[in-house]
Amino acid sequence: MNTHLSEQEIIRREKLAKLQAAGIDPYPAPLYPVSHFSTDIKNDFTEQNKEKYSSVCVAGRIMSINDKGKVFFIKIQDSKGIIQLYVKRDEICPGEDKSFFDNVVKHGLDLGDIIGSTGYVFITKTGETSIHAQTITLLTKSLKPLPVVKRDEEGNVFDEVTDPEFRYRQRYADLIVNPLVKDTFVKRTVLMNTIREFLNGQGALEVDTPVLQSIPGGAAAKPFITHHNALDMPLYLRIANELYLKRLIVGGFDWVYEFSRNFRNEGMDRTHNPEFTVLEWYTAYKDYFWMMEITEQLFEKIALALHGTTEVQVGDKIISFKAPFKRISIYDAIKEHTSIDVSAMDEEGLRGACKQLGLHADPKFGKGKLIDEIFGEKCEDNYIQPTFIIDYPVEMSPLTKKHRSKAGLVERFELMINGKELANAYSELNDPIDQRERFEDQVKLMERGDDEAMYIDYDFLRALEYGMPPTSGIGIGIDRLVMLMTNQPSIQDVLFFPQMRQEKSE
Repeated sequence: MNTHLSEQEIIRREKLAKLQAAGIDPYPAPLYPVSHFSTDIKNDFTEQNKEKYSSVCVAGRIMSINDKGKVFFIKIQDSKGIIQLYVKRDEICPGEDKSFFDNVVKHGLDLGDIIGSTGYVFITKTGETSIHAQTITLLTKSLKPLPVVKRDEEGNVFDEVTDPEFRYRQRYADLIVNPLVKDTFVKRTVLMNTIREFLNGQGALEVDTPVLQSIPGGAAAKPFITHHNALDMPLYLRIANELYLKRLIVGGFDWVYEFSRNFRNEGMDRTHNPEFTVLEWYTAYKDYFWMMEITEQLFEKIALALHGTTEVQVGDKIISFKAPFKRISIYDAIKEHTSIDVSAMDEEGLRGACKQLGLHADPKFGKGKLIDEIFGEKCEDNYIQPTFIIDYPVEMSPLTKKHRSKAGLVERFELMINGKELANAYSELNDPIDQRERFEDQVKLMERGDDEAMYIDYDFLRALEYGMPPTSGIGIGIDRLVMLMTNQPSIQDVLFFPQMRQEKSE
């Protein structure tokens, strides 16, 4: 006997053994010919069209059992919702032998078991659309009891399991007992499909680029590192796919995009997971002004696809995705929220400003990181409605083209919504000499101890030397966008399997 099993788990294993002894396979191999789904039946069935539902085949997980002796009312949950089965002993076992009903229905079933049923649809005396079962088939015996939740008469949960340790670690069980969780992930897929349709309709090409990279480029972040035995060389999990997509622009594609699974060996919190999804796209012959306009169009389309309106509820706020969005330079944003003009400050001046604002000015930080620190701590939270923060200092943006008219700045924007960055975009740097100098500046920061500074990617520089057309590119955080559009407070709520500490063994 397994001593770590609960009483319920022991009882279920005993039932399993009895079913097998009675010749009933609790895990049958043949396909089960499901023809109908719960919600479709309940939405469409009437007394007038009952002939259409005179023979149905459904399957799902048992969520409640009401034993009335020779009659059982069993509610099953399929991929679309919950429906009731009316199970009568003499219908299931019309002959003299009632052993199947006794062995399976009466004594063999538990909450969480997966069963199939054939029969016809009718409306009970209490007015509930149900299936009058003519056969019952055990498809999977559940050996672990589900968490107990309370449901109303329609089967809707009103006492959800909220323990995050359980919900994130055992997402499979969370999805069973908290039906609204599934809705979030369905919306995530609708959101991604909406983006694909939008970009494909514009003539963009979806591509794949390497996850294992010899140089972790395209962002300022700390990478995960591994070792390739056959090549005897270190490899990095990608922190961004930017430099590979730009190589494709060099190669002659005018518009490429990728939903990139990225990995950063950094902290975890409500908006950060070490593994996350970013959409990046690059379009030749465009600039960051064009990119702002196309981004407004995309976000408006996503809001309409998910909600039917551009007004979206996020927490206690209503956020409008109706274009156009507000635009303000990063220097003006800092001045507006701190009353300090940092536009002409050198590194020492910025350290003084940080001290004045009560911020930690890490000795490893250069000018770009110090400005980023001030904006992140004192300004970012104020931008609830969609706002483009534009025209960043060159030190913050080593892959961005210098501003066409403002010395010391680059053509870059970040899209802020609900106090968080949702997108980052540039007029891309395509001058290989300037790019080499920017990479060399990053190496100097790395030598000062900045473990997020960029490596020099010599192959990317070689690609630029062949000539990359004027290009605009963008990265959009898909997980944060899903959080926003589904009103979820944590990134863990929009990832099926968020990263967690190792589970303690029993």
